[in-house]
Amino acid sequence: MTRVQSEKLFAEALEYIPGGVNSPVRAFRAVGGQPFFVNKARGSRVWDVDGNEYIDYVLSWGPAILGHAHPKIIAAVQAAAEDGTSFGIPNPREVTLARMMCELVPSVQKVRMTSSGTEACMSVIRLARGFTRRDKIIKFDGCYHGHVDSLLVKAGSGALTFGHPDSAGVPAAFTQHTLALPYNDTDAVEAAFDAHKGQIAGIIVEPVPGNAGLYLPKPGYLESLRDITRANGALLLFDEVMTGFRLARGGAQERFGITPDLSCFGKVIGGGLPVGAFGGRAEIMDCLAPGGPVYQAGTLSGNPVAMAAGIAALEELNGRVCESAHGKAPPSRERSQDSYARLEMLGALLEAGMRDAAGSAGVAVQFNRCGSMFCAYFTGEPVHNLADAMKSDRDRFKKYFHGMLNEGIYLAPSQFEAGFISTAHSEADIEKTVKAAARVMRQL
Repeated sequence: MTRVQSEKLFAEALEYIPGGVNSPVRAFRAVGGQPFFVNKARGSRVWDVDGNEYIDYVLSWGPAILGHAHPKIIAAVQAAAEDGTSFGIPNPREVTLARMMCELVPSVQKVRMTSSGTEACMSVIRLARGFTRRDKIIKFDGCYHGHVDSLLVKAGSGALTFGHPDSAGVPAAFTQHTLALPYNDTDAVEAAFDAHKGQIAGIIVEPVPGNAGLYLPKPGYLESLRDITRANGALLLFDEVMTGFRLARGGAQERFGITPDLSCFGKVIGGGLPVGAFGGRAEIMDCLAPGGPVYQAGTLSGNPVAMAAGIAALEELNGRVCESAHGKAPPSRERSQDSYARLEMLGALLEAGMRDAAGSAGVAVQFNRCGSMFCAYFTGEPVHNLADAMKSDRDRFKKYFHGMLNEGIYLAPSQFEAGFISTAHSEADIEKTVKAAARVMRQL
């Protein structure tokens, strides 16, 4: 494939944008080469400025669960924009989306909108500390909760990709109350609570970490976090920015049967527009200003266009949820089951095909999947945490990435990022992807 126009655009971008990109992992530094520039996306595909077509498994890093440019979302955005793009005053759509989220996620009794997942995670940490009147927070190695100063400790996503989990510009004092522990290690959590009795406000965790590739909680692990926090008067905070409304109708907490105290959301609830949210038990959420002492604000929070896109996305996934929000009918589970059953089916199809492709090529690959999220690690050992993920062969991944890209398959440009499937992907897309992977792996 030729990417002449992308190369020209990247050269120009380097003159005006640090690193030529507005989010680090997009720069392709982890895989080498230069990024391509997209000017169109629809369904399961994106097209670059040179006219090359790709089956997309990045999906704007997760939001496009219905595929790109879904007609219902586009129509909702157009209708909302005609009424005005921002008000800075309450609008009906933010109430509707909040009601929908509370109906879909039983642990969420009240919710506040933000403009990004980072903002949601930053706010939920402040709220947890304000509610418990404690300072320390437990996070886990490789889990990324946005570029919040106090949480950039052994973080995942772009920070991990570049080999610098901690960021310059973050004073040590900002992270002194952050305890970073290995994921899937219950003993480490118990030891931390023993060592800091009465000081830990809560645990923040990606229930299925998707920012160091993808690894799953071991049986009983999330339950142990719930039990430990409850026994110690601390809060359990689920970062469901990625997993929320993707792994199940009610997110990872529904899939695994865990009830956190607070949760963070983003991506899917914006239908592709910038949005975030956090919510949970009413008594905790009521500590937020203006009713409580924990301050949090945002000029574009509850933006009417983003709310319209999110309502359309959740309504399409879950049936008559929007009507239910207005008290007209109970939410329909049939549509929800159809959407999530399809995502599960496509994920299982991809997993089986990729395992066969790796086996036939004689390449050691660990293919981790949860619903419509996945990651292929080039290692012969199981991957349960960041230490395991770091053993993968990143040089082999680079070759694999570029081989797949030349086959018209776009995967995340880093070993340490999850892939995503949408309802717009077809069985033919999966078959083409698996065949391409088999060819590429034979050449590694």
